[in-house]
Amino acid sequence: MEKRRHFTPEEKAKIVIEVLREEKTLNEIAVEHEVHPNLVSRWKAEFLNNAARAFSKEAEEVEKVRQSYEKEKDELLRQIGQLSYEVTWLKKKSGRI
Repeated sequence: MEKRRHFTPEEKAKIVIEVLREEKTLNEIAVEHEVHPNLVSRWKAEFLNNAARAFSKEAEEVEKVRQSYEKEKDELLRQIGQLSYEVTWLKKKSGRI
């Protein structure tokens, strides 16, 4: 039994862009990438339906929220590390008393 192949979003976009260039037929591209033509058609439709997002303000807002989240996560991880160190130190000190 053959395992399913998983394509990254980047790989899917590359294949769809090839289709949109119309230098080869959709079937030729599908055979070349060993993907069923129906799947390539589905990726193309999804790509075209979501194309407007590339130009939307929402994408910028999502990126700002993501960066804020990453910054907060890094700070919390730093605090956890500091607190873990302090707990370890206190355990050592309390054992001596």
